[in-house]
Amino acid sequence: MESIYFIVALGAVVAGFVQGLSGFAFGLVAMSFWAWALEPRLAAVLAVFGALTGQVIAAVSVRRGFDVQRLLPFVLGGLAGVPMGVWLLPRLDVDAFKAVLGGLLIVWCPAMLMAKRLPRIRFGGRLADGAVGLAGGVMGGIGGFTGTLPTLWCTLRGFDKDAQRAVIQNFNLSMLAVTMATYVATGIVTREMLPMFAIVAPAMLVPTLLGARLYVGISEARFRQLVLGLLTVSGVVLLAAALPRLLTR
Repeated sequence: MESIYFIVALGAVVAGFVQGLSGFAFGLVAMSFWAWALEPRLAAVLAVFGALTGQVIAAVSVRRGFDVQRLLPFVLGGLAGVPMGVWLLPRLDVDAFKAVLGGLLIVWCPAMLMAKRLPRIRFGGRLADGAVGLAGGVMGGIGGFTGTLPTLWCTLRGFDKDAQRAVIQNFNLSMLAVTMATYVATGIVTREMLPMFAIVAPAMLVPTLLGARLYVGISEARFRQLVLGLLTVSGVVLLAAALPRLLTR
């Protein structure tokens, strides 16, 4: 049992630092540790709880480029998507979901990293932003992956790092708060999970603050490389965790 507590704490430390630095990816990074040791529903709840805690910390320590008009379509779409993701969670083949998501990240993100000039998506306007928010909300309900698709979308939109951080940070904060409240209301969060919450919150506090402090000095180009690199690594980890289980069926 002590080894499980250690894995939970270690995952929270690493994921907290990454989230503080990049503004997202707590769930993806934490799952690279927790998927091997925790049952899927517990891992999903802890991912949402940790990501929400990190976003609250980041909202206080890093406030850049806030634009309500830019943020609103993402949030409205996400609010519609979260209940769908929560409904899917008990019914979803989690390993297949991880494999598909991981495969997409492994293919798409390195291609963007290697491109001399990133493509820019200028069509769709707020409706397209809302659709991406909807997808992010669904993924948040499934397991705290709210920021993955909106982060890729903002990168392709060509947002500067502060504008992207503001969208992702506030979108994630909104979606994760709704997701966590829904988990509690529907009984997905149980009393037996509370000791794990007590491990995750203090373990991630200092790393999240340290990551947020380092973010301030990162250049635009380095920030984009960091974001795409993190998404690529997350894809590798998700695929590595899911494929062995799928192949043994």
